[in-house]
Amino acid sequence: MKPGVLVISHGSRDPDWVALVDEAVDAVRRPADLPVVSSFLEIVEGRLIQDGINALEADGVTHIYVLPLFVSSGSTHVDDIGQAFGRAPAAYREGEMEPFAVKRAAVAFGKPIDDDPVIAEIVYGNVRELSVEPERETLLLVAHGSREKGLNRVWRTGMSRLAERVRVLGGFKRAEIATLLPDQAACVMKALTGRRADAAAAVLVAPLFLSRGYFTSKVIPGRLEGFDYRYNGHALLPNRCISRWMERQIGEWLTELEAGGLGIDGDFGYDESNRSS
Repeated sequence: MKPGVLVISHGSRDPDWVALVDEAVDAVRRPADLPVVSSFLEIVEGRLIQDGINALEADGVTHIYVLPLFVSSGSTHVDDIGQAFGRAPAAYREGEMEPFAVKRAAVAFGKPIDDDPVIAEIVYGNVRELSVEPERETLLLVAHGSREKGLNRVWRTGMSRLAERVRVLGGFKRAEIATLLPDQAACVMKALTGRRADAAAAVLVAPLFLSRGYFTSKVIPGRLEGFDYRYNGHALLPNRCISRWMERQIGEWLTELEAGGLGIDGDFGYDESNRSS
């Protein structure tokens, strides 16, 4: 038995975005004989998901742990990738990707970030510099979201739990969430700033995105134009905690694997409660 890890993220035309992901993956502490390959859903030619599968199997890997480095289990991309590996849909939709060619290796599919406590630490660290009187402030967590109703419920569940974790860490008065798909940012902000009790309190906006880019620098400020809020655009990367998160996921999988808890269609690490009914 030879285990290996396939980390999958979205990909970008921005080489700095790709470099941040690669640096986080490279910083993961793991056994010296455990191959870990960083791959991308699209754009990064020569390093796509099938390329990563091929590289691991060429290295003799018999058990692959697929680690989706995405923000939410409600991501359409995560659902598409999972179905292409033979998993059931996360909601009532058919995936848009062709099945991946895995010749011999057994595949276990991990879970995305969702409301992980380590990620709450990152988000709080990002907004801490914006906070002056946390007991009077509102945290607004903004993320991509999905137009698919079932997947959007998964997005909102994970975001709500994460926002509450950050609220407790920072001692904020309240925490709210908003997605860009469907577009809720302006509506939520209007409700927050329009309430008499909250009108004088600051709103701290935290983007829930893996790395800085178009959405953090253009889309969110554009959607919130005209409102009074505090924002620095800090994303989850670069941050050592992302590597810590991957280390824990991989470590748990290796423990299960060594204990014989995974079969040919092992699904270790997937939270069934994230499935929409």
